[in-house]
Amino acid sequence: MSTCATASRLLTEPLTGTAVTAPTWLLIEQPGPWGAKALTGSRLDPAVGRALEKAAAGTGVRVALIRRPGRHADCRPPAGRRIFVAHTAPGRSWIRTTELDDPASLPALDFPALGAGRHGGLWERYTGDPLALVCTNGKRDRCCALLGRPLAAELTAAGGTGVWEVTHIGGHRFAPTLFVLPFGYAYGRATAHGVKEVLEAAREGRVVTANCRGRSTWDRPAQAAELAVRDLTAEPYADALDVIGTVAMTGATGSAVRHEVTVAHTDGRSWRVVVEQGAAEPPRPESCGRALGSPARMDVVAVVPLA
Repeated sequence: MSTCATASRLLTEPLTGTAVTAPTWLLIEQPGPWGAKALTGSRLDPAVGRALEKAAAGTGVRVALIRRPGRHADCRPPAGRRIFVAHTAPGRSWIRTTELDDPASLPALDFPALGAGRHGGLWERYTGDPLALVCTNGKRDRCCALLGRPLAAELTAAGGTGVWEVTHIGGHRFAPTLFVLPFGYAYGRATAHGVKEVLEAAREGRVVTANCRGRSTWDRPAQAAELAVRDLTAEPYADALDVIGTVAMTGATGSAVRHEVTVAHTDGRSWRVVVEQGAAEPPRPESCGRALGSPARMDVVAVVPLA
């Protein structure tokens, strides 16, 4: 059985708490083929890619390449590239955008400020549709290409003006995977019908929790905790909930196995959510073509209202 088929059958693994952690995203339009490490393995100048990796390290900014969906993604020269930077924190989410002929100036951005949610008036405020980023990097994971590119094409054909292919958002075993800005929620096992619902909700400031992996603003235990409170309260609005603290309880080996996460509502309510971190079983490939492994899973075991 192919690794894609193996992954598709492991549908019992929870999606919650599996999004990458990245409060801020820098997205650079780069037509043409992408390598497994796209910043240094595409038609982007490798020196610029290395400088971006160095500048973003440890700042909370994740850098990815994007391109418009289509059979001939490299049909035009890489001039006039669209650039986005987006911050995802509740109540402080934003997207700024510009167009550059040469991305060589991007490593000079104030990455620590962007990671903290301060754009300082950089570029222009983006006012278009929510950005729908579908992972399609076949060099990184062939299932993302096989399943993601048809999804991106279908969404674009249906009139999705904010749809882009993206290089890497993690969770390949959940392909096709999707990331939506400005709120930063990731989705797995996506379908065109489901994504249309997600984007319609995002236009209204709401969140669809079906097939949601979590909000990239937070670490994975906090992602699972916030979604658990959404399920409990049926709260639909993205900015109504925030994570205000996480305490990791360590086991005998020193590894964190339990997390107590405090989730707060803008109306004053709050909850303590207990999340147990374990290994997904049975073993499965974390990516198409990879050896079997036991990726971390986040199980919510208690949601306790706080006075």
